[in-house]
Amino acid sequence: MKHLKIFLLACLLVITPNFAQNKGITLNAIWNGTFRTEGMQSLHSMNNGKEYSVLNYGQGATSIDVYDYKTLSKVNTLVKSSDLDGITYFSDYTFSKDESKIVLATDVEPIFRHSTLGVFYVYDTKNKSLVKISNEKIQEPTLSPDGKKVAFGLNNNLYVKDFETNQTTQITFDGEKNKIINGITDWVYEEEFAFVRAFEWNADGTHIAFIRFDETKVPEFSMDVYGNGLYPEQAVFKYPKAGEANSLVSLHIYDIVSKKVNDVKVSKSYTDFYIPRIKWTNDANILSAQFTNRHQNELDLWMINASDMSSNLVLAEKDKAYIDVTDNLTFLKDNSFIWTSEMDGYNHIYHYSKDGKLINQVTKGAWEVTNYYGFDEKNRTVFYQSVENGSINRDVYAIKIDGKNKKRLTQKEGTNSADFSADFTYFINTFSSATTAPEYTLHTSKDGKLVKVIKDNSALQNSLKAYHLPTKEFSTIAVNGNDLNMWMIKPADFDSTKQYPVLMYQYSGPGSQTVANTWNSANDYWYYYLAQQGYIVVSIDGRGTGFKGATFKKVTQNELGKYEVEDQIQAAKQLGEMDFVDSSRIGIWGWSYGGFMSSNALFKGNDVFKMAIAVAPVTSWRYYDSIYTERYMTTPQENPSGYDENSPIFHVDKLKGNFLLIHGSADDNVHVQNTMQMVEALIQANKQFEWMIYPDKNHGIYGGNTRLHLYTKMTNYIKENL
Repeated sequence: MKHLKIFLLACLLVITPNFAQNKGITLNAIWNGTFRTEGMQSLHSMNNGKEYSVLNYGQGATSIDVYDYKTLSKVNTLVKSSDLDGITYFSDYTFSKDESKIVLATDVEPIFRHSTLGVFYVYDTKNKSLVKISNEKIQEPTLSPDGKKVAFGLNNNLYVKDFETNQTTQITFDGEKNKIINGITDWVYEEEFAFVRAFEWNADGTHIAFIRFDETKVPEFSMDVYGNGLYPEQAVFKYPKAGEANSLVSLHIYDIVSKKVNDVKVSKSYTDFYIPRIKWTNDANILSAQFTNRHQNELDLWMINASDMSSNLVLAEKDKAYIDVTDNLTFLKDNSFIWTSEMDGYNHIYHYSKDGKLINQVTKGAWEVTNYYGFDEKNRTVFYQSVENGSINRDVYAIKIDGKNKKRLTQKEGTNSADFSADFTYFINTFSSATTAPEYTLHTSKDGKLVKVIKDNSALQNSLKAYHLPTKEFSTIAVNGNDLNMWMIKPADFDSTKQYPVLMYQYSGPGSQTVANTWNSANDYWYYYLAQQGYIVVSIDGRGTGFKGATFKKVTQNELGKYEVEDQIQAAKQLGEMDFVDSSRIGIWGWSYGGFMSSNALFKGNDVFKMAIAVAPVTSWRYYDSIYTERYMTTPQENPSGYDENSPIFHVDKLKGNFLLIHGSADDNVHVQNTMQMVEALIQANKQFEWMIYPDKNHGIYGGNTRLHLYTKMTNYIKENL
């Protein structure tokens, strides 16, 4: 909660001078920045709970400015890049626990989805000094609680720099590319467990816990990177596909004083397992560690005593399908802890004693907790976000830790998300809906009372009227025994006596959601553009998607692509029965998991869909990574039929409609191998299709004019084939 990476004004549209004169959306307008969002970056609630800091850009410099919550007025500037020698700008910052020192990030370059390398400095707010952490680019610099030291990753090893002695101590020595990684996650942990820094300081800065990854036996994947040179380069990295060897992980604790690394051995035998989270408790000697088996249907919470390396299993959760790993574990002052779980069929908040005994279930009901914000010790209050007001909406709530006195703190129907001050006196609410551009308001946490409007975007909404945007209509559709959430965008001049072609969009992956009552994404503007061209665009969240309970979400276990595809095909049939739909002109598209789905839908639903577009699709789960795939499918050795019967590669012979296949050649996530195997299968089945490869582009397929080109190609294909 200390460093809230929000984009407070991130959804405000940039209005160009001729904005109000435009009468229709263009592809250029979508991708050239007309609808680009701007943000108030890296908001940090100061320890006093009355002020917050943000990263500001202006006049060729960056600064960290402090503002008063209640008045929203600027209090002071902590540091400005133009006042520092050797730094022209910094792109992010992180405080020490006491806020006396700040890590400044410069010259940051991405590695994979979350990981980066950069040049980092530490600024002392008291004496105004600036210290460069390392002359080399490093990863994840993290200050000790007292701000006197910083730990970081470099070349797969861990280091600690002492600011008082200016000495850097190397903690580990066996790090080697594609073999051993210390304190930084491997590719698959980063992608699927969504974290990079695998080391943690304890409460008093005397120990560092870290995870070691032995990648030696993990198979390598290679990609050609074409670049501009005479010969392409080859990117080689460890990538465990489903059923293949994972990194061997181990947990260790480094003693700052003795400079000794101790190995953690928990009192349970694990053969093939993950350590997806580590976190120190408030007791400087007690480390918590979450261990899960390879199937990810058993999750153990361990407490490890750093003084004698003993371990205690305090919580063991099991599920018939899988257990999601979260960042919600929170230790209270007495080291009792907050935990979230789907154990009663819906995601809810639980309170446990420090030895793992259930004190009480804090939230209950046939609805999901979607975000845990934190615990106010003084008022014994838990703050969270949920879908209690409908699965397409989000609201912010407060509840006593004993499960009583629940209060809804937000009132408008749509998507509400909160960022709380450090002492939970205030929260900044970000609200939007399909019809309301983002609004930013300051509220008191005890009752949700409005203190001040930060931004209401009324001018933006007035300007958008010139575009004559159609309405995104929300409803449900009864499909295969379930009421599925749906939105539909019709042409602004819709005539119920006419018939229109329909383009369906979906993602459909486990726990996902595309039908949400929130403001426009870039894709939404594309759908409005297609509606201007006479198309109806529809999205339906079928079985397997999220926020409707564990049973609805986990029905797809061991058979990804079966029930989700059945729902999309049946939904398309029912749409085709509507008087205003031309049933002979229904298409479907999707990206990643959505591309896997659109391919299957076109092949298996060849009597329903006229065309499909698949962008960066998984074409066989055998080609995807171990953690994600096995969570839902177990291994291909255990479940071969589940992998193959729902793979679109094995259904290419059913293709009747028009098919466009798109991929980036440098996709480190869903490898272009998926598309190449699909292409070969289509060729051998003598099926005609269209395809496009974007050179050196990753899973996001962007950069320069790439997105404009991609969406122009898809638009033209839709116009020609639907």
